[in-house]
Parts: sequence; structure tokens; C-alpha cells
Amino acid sequence: MANEQPTGKTYVGSDELYADVQRCMALVAEMNNGYKAESQVRDYLREITNSEIDDTVRVFPPFNINYGKRTTFGKGSFVNFGCTFLALGGITIEEGVFIAPHVVLATEYHPEDPETRHSLLTKPIVIKKNAWIGANATILAGVTIGENAIVAAGAVVGKDVPGNTIVGGVPAKTIREIKRKNL
Repeated sequence: MANEQPTGKTYVGSDELYADVQRCMALVAEMNNGYKAESQVRDYLREITNSEIDDTVRVFPPFNINYGKRTTFGKGSFVNFGCTFLALGGITIEEGVFIAPHVVLATEYHPEDPETRHSLLTKPIVIKKNAWIGANATILAGVTIGENAIVAAGAVVGKDVPGNTIVGGVPAKTIREIKRKNL
């Protein structure tokens, strides 16, 4: 099973896309209905993403995603409960990523111009190895979160975050570089 490659795209709407979104939402509703063991959640994620999900991936329901075919989860990644992925543009979660509760990853947005506002634009989101996204943070379309970076709780991130830095605020700004301890 292979994922579709994420590409920036404009969607005006199609029956095929709508059917895929409805299929995904039905699987998500099943997954979120009642207790599911971690292995069952991974089985749902395999079906939702149409890809392999390593046995080290952990996602705590409820978890909402509208389109899984362009979403990947790296080994050892963890998504806490209440997260929402608007994923038509593609979401890449690399190895060892931590995502806290109620995080929103939004690859989709609408044009500013009222004449074209009903179309849907997309850009991928990439979260690099060992990044940590704090509770209630929002990552917007087209953003890459660098390796080992930390996004503070409640931040709204509209620009790329360099590796090994901490960002926070609305809009998110660099706070400082991560302090490393020689062990």
C-alpha cells in the first residue's frame, strides 16, 4: 500500500474526492466509537491512510482526519487525544514526533478573494524527527517543523520552524534555541 504524494493543489470539489472524504470519516467514526486497543487503532489508521503503520506508532482516540491517503506516521510517533488533521494537502509525521492533545494540523485553506473563496487550496505540512507539538497548537498549511523543534502550547504556526528551536505565541515566534545537555 502506498500513499499518494502530497502536492499543493486547488480543489473545487469532485464526486471522487467527496466519496474518499466520506469513506475516511466513516472509518474515523468507527475508530472513535468506544474503546479500541492500540493495535485496533493502528489497523484503522492503516485503512484510513492506505499505508503501513509501524507497531510503535501510538494514536489516542478521539482522532479526527478528513482524508488519510496523504498522511504518514513515522516510527515511534505519538498523537494524543482530540487532535484534528485537515489533511488533503498531505501530512508527514517523521520518527519520534510527539503531538499533544487538541492539536490542529490544517493543510487546507481558502483564498482571500470572495470571488474564489469557495475553492479549497492545500499545501503539505511536514513535522521532522523528534519534534514536539504542544497542546492546542495549530500548524497551518505549508509549514515544516524542524527536527527536534518544540512548538509551545497554544501557538499558531504559519511559518517554518528551524530545527532545535522553541517557538510560541500567536503568531508563533522563535523563543530560543533548545538547550542541550551533554550526558
